[in-house]
Amino acid sequence: MADAGMLRFHVPEPEVRPGGTPDFSNVTIPKAGSVPRPEIDVDPRTIRDMAFSIIRVLNRAGEAVGPWAGLLSDEELLEGLRHMMTLRTFDARMQMAQRQGKTSFYMQHLGEEAVSCAFRKALKPGDMNFPTYRQAGLLIADGYPMVSMMNQIYSNEADPLKGRQLPVMYSSKEHGFFSISGNLATQYIQAVGWAMASAISNDSRIAAAWIGDGSTAESDFHAALVFASTYKAPVVLNVVNNQWAISTFQGIARGGSGTFAARGLGFGIPSLRVDGNDYLAVHAVAKWAVERARANLGPTLVEYVTYRVGAHSTSDDPSAYRPKAESDAWPLGDPVIRLKNHLIQKGAWSEDRHTQAEAEILETVIAAQKEAESHGTLHAGGKPSTRDMFEGVYAEMPPHLRRQRQQAGV
Repeated sequence: MADAGMLRFHVPEPEVRPGGTPDFSNVTIPKAGSVPRPEIDVDPRTIRDMAFSIIRVLNRAGEAVGPWAGLLSDEELLEGLRHMMTLRTFDARMQMAQRQGKTSFYMQHLGEEAVSCAFRKALKPGDMNFPTYRQAGLLIADGYPMVSMMNQIYSNEADPLKGRQLPVMYSSKEHGFFSISGNLATQYIQAVGWAMASAISNDSRIAAAWIGDGSTAESDFHAALVFASTYKAPVVLNVVNNQWAISTFQGIARGGSGTFAARGLGFGIPSLRVDGNDYLAVHAVAKWAVERARANLGPTLVEYVTYRVGAHSTSDDPSAYRPKAESDAWPLGDPVIRLKNHLIQKGAWSEDRHTQAEAEILETVIAAQKEAESHGTLHAGGKPSTRDMFEGVYAEMPPHLRRQRQQAGV
């Protein structure tokens, strides 16, 4: 029995620190194809174990196996591969642009491309995402112009948000991408509220909420689950578990729940975990959850088990809190390479065609970058008008803002 006379404060520790040997022995990975696919109207109480497993489709040989496989054609998979490759190339160019002083800030998606790119293909036009700053793949996979994304990053004269948002905090109603909030976790309650409003209006559109593992510790996350479960909101509640918040490992936010998906069980919400580096598995689970929402069966909580390969942002140095080689040891691999190998295994792709596609995509991204930079960058060229800061806030501008605009001479 512990000494009752002395209390000890507990702080969770990651398995390894910088300088140590990466260790993912605590990540239990089930065999691909081994997790069953229930009907969408399943009683959540009968699938509680799915909150502790991981749904996988691609096996080590690159084959698609099991009940979650077979939902996408080769053409759709090739399109998905290009989306992920485009996002990765876009990231690399914008990361370089930040280092060159062309923008103040950038956040990469390296290693997480499958999560947002595959999810987007399960939605319909009009559905609304409430994303964090690491779901740009939702825009890439929906055909949103890269030039517009870059203009927003540069805050130049062609910035669709007129310089009123931080770089990478995009917004597009037409593409179902709600304005990103820098105060993380707010998007969860916003998405649930939007979904409830859609149901009240007898609409057919659903919402998708996005959050990282660290932000699940915010009260907004739990409040959203209360309302989503109580009112059976047509919403998919996504948790991207990339193992690290800005500088703390995911165990700090997870507490003693075992998994993030398990947090949905106490609310009676069907909760699944999926291999976030498996494009086919992500799409299959997203489609299942989206169909449930659209069939008035309520919310689904999905945890994507993935890994943040890059820094949290250009302001972060991950070598200060994790081993440099940790990403190489991540057992679920690279989402781009895994999908490429699957398509090669099927005879629908080849190493030569992949190399050619990389060159074509790089050329396209560079052309978009040149066009965006012709409108200006952080320290050069055109800027949004000062007048723009007064627009788009009120339907009718109040007198005090009119006075301020006059004083500013705009």
